[in-house]
Amino acid sequence: MPKRPQSPAELPKSVPLFPLSGALLLPFSHRPLNIFEPRYIEMVDAALRGDRLVGLIQPEDTEEESPRGRSPLQPIGCLGRLTHFEESGEGRYFIILEGVTRFRLAHELTVMTPYRQGAIAAEEFATDFERDFGEERVDRERFVRMMRDYAEFANIELNWEEIERTGTADLVNFCCMVGPYGPAEKQVLLEAETLEQRAETLIAMTEYEIARGGNGGAPLN
Repeated sequence: MPKRPQSPAELPKSVPLFPLSGALLLPFSHRPLNIFEPRYIEMVDAALRGDRLVGLIQPEDTEEESPRGRSPLQPIGCLGRLTHFEESGEGRYFIILEGVTRFRLAHELTVMTPYRQGAIAAEEFATDFERDFGEERVDRERFVRMMRDYAEFANIELNWEEIERTGTADLVNFCCMVGPYGPAEKQVLLEAETLEQRAETLIAMTEYEIARGGNGGAPLN
């Protein structure tokens, strides 16, 4: 299996693009996906034959989950490494993408494949390759307090022993990925310049959700 890239210099110049509205992937986090459209089955097949890298990116128009054609894409996505896959007898894949680094979409390529491909640049996100980069600047106590408040608000149970064992960066990124927020908010979390900024943004979003008495959201456990 190809090894996980360790720096921007080890990344390919171009990658398959998987436009998916509302899907957030962050470095060192894991996102399970069910793949059933023929264009993406072919994309997974190509990734498995190659370096196993796929660029998860949101379309600008969120009315369709994964629009066809060359509809505009967000400028920043996250490169995922295919670490697990299962085939079903119905021509489907269940895969897990592990976040490697955010990237900026330099330009989309003209290709013959049914899936889209793009040239990427990730130099500005070099710190994404360090799992715990910026942890010391996050107010973990405040972040966990927010989690407790949200758990009570949404009437969900959290595994506090597991949370205690989880590193701060992993905890922040996981909560961002499973939070009950829409595509625009997920893009803001993705583009946060630092881990501290991402944590503070999620806290603000959650406090607002609780204050307006929403209907809760996706569980955080």
